[in-house]
Amino acid sequence: MKFVSLISSGIDSPVATYLFSKKSTELILIHADGRPYNDNREVNNFMSIAKSLKKQTKIKMKFFLIPHGKNLNIYQKNCNKKYTCIFCKRMLLKYAESILIENEASAIIMGDSLGQVASQTLYNIKVIDQAINTPILRPLIGLDKDNIIKIARKIGTYDISILPKDGCNAVPSKPSTKCKLENILIEEEKIKVEKLVNDSIKQKEELFI
Repeated sequence: MKFVSLISSGIDSPVATYLFSKKSTELILIHADGRPYNDNREVNNFMSIAKSLKKQTKIKMKFFLIPHGKNLNIYQKNCNKKYTCIFCKRMLLKYAESILIENEASAIIMGDSLGQVASQTLYNIKVIDQAINTPILRPLIGLDKDNIIKIARKIGTYDISILPKDGCNAVPSKPSTKCKLENILIEEEKIKVEKLVNDSIKQKEELFI
């Protein structure tokens, strides 16, 4: 099977990607470039993780970098900031679904662990999932952080994931933990989300790692 994986430079998503590599014939790794809300080190660390995963799994891989910072900026200027993280995750899924269709893949992999951050409460996961019509696989959903870190150390991505970098500056000081779908749809309507997604997909960059 072929999967699309949404992968950051953090600890969780590389582990999720690795776990599903055992059931995959090809992985397509997508990184959303959030600059200027984070710095160049985020992208550089992602590329190092991608290289490490390619070496670990030894299966066919593609790598795409998708411009995302402009879309975050448009949202921040026009919409309710407390929903920023939910908007962000929904956009990531929309990017992934577009690439999934283009590459005839089967499902999307995410590194979410239940309740770990605001966008990963059960309420918000439900709203995030309704952004697309594609199966979403979350192999870490019931694991605690210690178990995830243990796997990350085993596969050699942990030391890369903890390298210095700026956190995302778009994260609100008081993020919503119980978003309702109707609220996020109202916010998305203000900024024509589908056009933003299509424009970002047109500008995606394939990386050769």
